[in-house]
Amino acid sequence: MKWLFLFISIVCCLHARAADFYMTPDSSLVDAVRKARELRRTGQATAVTIHLAEGVYRLSEPLRLRPEDSGLTIEGNHAVVSGGMEVGTWRREGKMLVADVPDCNGRPVDFRQLWIGNGTADATAVPTWVKGIRARDVDDFEQMHRIVAYDKKNRVLWVPRKAVEKILKAPYPEMVLHEMWCTSNLRIKSIKVQGDSAAICFHDPEARLQFEHPWPSPMTRDTGHPSPFYLTNTRELTDRPGEWYYDTREHRLYYMPIDGGNGGGHGRGRAVVPVVETLVELVGTPERPVRNITVRGVTFSHTTWMRPSEKGHVPLQAGMYLIEAYKLRPQIDRPNNHKLDNQGWIGRADAAVELQWTENVNFEDCRFEHLGGSGLDYVVGCRGGSVTRCTFTDIAMNGFVCGAFSTEGLETHLPYQPTDFREVCTGQVVSDCHFYDVTNEDWGCVAICAGYVSGINIEHNTIHDISYTAISLGWGWNRDLVCMRDNRVHANLIYNYAQHMYDCAGIYTLGNQPGTMISENVVRDIAKPSYVHDPDHWFYLYTDEGSSNITLRDNWTPEEKFLKNANGPGNIWENNGPQVSGEIKDRAGIRKN
Repeated sequence: MKWLFLFISIVCCLHARAADFYMTPDSSLVDAVRKARELRRTGQATAVTIHLAEGVYRLSEPLRLRPEDSGLTIEGNHAVVSGGMEVGTWRREGKMLVADVPDCNGRPVDFRQLWIGNGTADATAVPTWVKGIRARDVDDFEQMHRIVAYDKKNRVLWVPRKAVEKILKAPYPEMVLHEMWCTSNLRIKSIKVQGDSAAICFHDPEARLQFEHPWPSPMTRDTGHPSPFYLTNTRELTDRPGEWYYDTREHRLYYMPIDGGNGGGHGRGRAVVPVVETLVELVGTPERPVRNITVRGVTFSHTTWMRPSEKGHVPLQAGMYLIEAYKLRPQIDRPNNHKLDNQGWIGRADAAVELQWTENVNFEDCRFEHLGGSGLDYVVGCRGGSVTRCTFTDIAMNGFVCGAFSTEGLETHLPYQPTDFREVCTGQVVSDCHFYDVTNEDWGCVAICAGYVSGINIEHNTIHDISYTAISLGWGWNRDLVCMRDNRVHANLIYNYAQHMYDCAGIYTLGNQPGTMISENVVRDIAKPSYVHDPDHWFYLYTDEGSSNITLRDNWTPEEKFLKNANGPGNIWENNGPQVSGEIKDRAGIRKN
């Protein structure tokens, strides 16, 4: 391990001592954080900056920052914090390149993503990574097969026989099923061919969840828009350049190179697989939060999220997965709200960086990319903190996440008003960030996903090329007064959204949010996939169930295609549409200086 501890400087006017550590990629980030902690504990320094030199800092477990690390700054100079492991040497087997995947940290690994590097001649340089395609039955999603029938009672999904003929003997095939505003990842248990159709059954728990939960639900032929699906995770489907399959029994990786050569289509053919789900965790307590942390100029890369491989993934909305859900008979009467026909309890996916019980934790000029879960998540009990000039790209699920989405013990339609308001994420700022190619695996996720939050400010971001909604604000499907208030969505530029899912909007809200303002945003250029459940059910602005006490003003859209669904009182709509001034339109998005 190499340590370069250069100096401790004295800032006399503040009576503070500042220490600077200069790190190289073969140094330990865990040891650096601990050394900084000890300097503060012993009074040798009050503020410590860890400088990361250019290169890749690999982790096999999350880096944890605690209340004792308050005051720390981490600065990167083209530094990448990675949860990836480079695979071994490729060998040729027919059209395939094959590599044996070694154990990591004492055990076999499994993963759902693969990135191929540009293969620079310098083995120490950071490659430009290109995401491989997990083997699937279609190259063009417009060519996806459609379901034939949906048997809830027997928990059987019927599909065309020709869709499954290649995978009848595959050990671990999966289905990705399109359902209105979500996609489900379903592990296939059995396939039985009958005539020109095939009956598919799935493993539990996703089989139970899939057929018991009413919303969202797949569409059948009688609707005129039967739900599409694609099949994945079999060697038999690895038949197009860029596709890969991992044999978990043999720990063997198969990849079909793009150019057909030994280099994997990208120079020397370097490849990395993710071995962790979360890179950095900041965890305090209500009484002792993690305070005043700044991360600047660092790239966070190469994570996975393994729940779909282990338990499937059946979301309710925005990637929040169902733990239990079922239809109600009779329905529940809810004062001040319409009757409720279902119950559901949810969990949330892991993110590359997660914060719990923090104050003023900031990310500046960082990149969140090549991630198999979500990007950055202010989970619970976070006060303040800004995310500025950051880039979020090549992310499987949500980009930025903030606030509660019904805690695990709270039924998701019940109002969330915690006795201890410290639980509520309050005062976060997301500004001048760039979101694109986010939600590229879970199509029902969003770029910016804020749940039960207060005083959040989402401004001057540019968001494009995403699968569903761009900004989702609020939660609960309930108009009762909860902990949400005084939120702001201002001057964001949104385009090329809804590339796979409808029942969407550029900006979407839920719940009662007194004092919330949505202003001077630009939303345009929605995608037009042919396979959505209802080709007309898309919007530029969408106030959904329970949305109350929200002002929407001076938002530019090409036409007044808005939806106000089961709203509560107090919403104000003023001057939204193509008549909004050009000056407002031109100011939207990332600021130039």
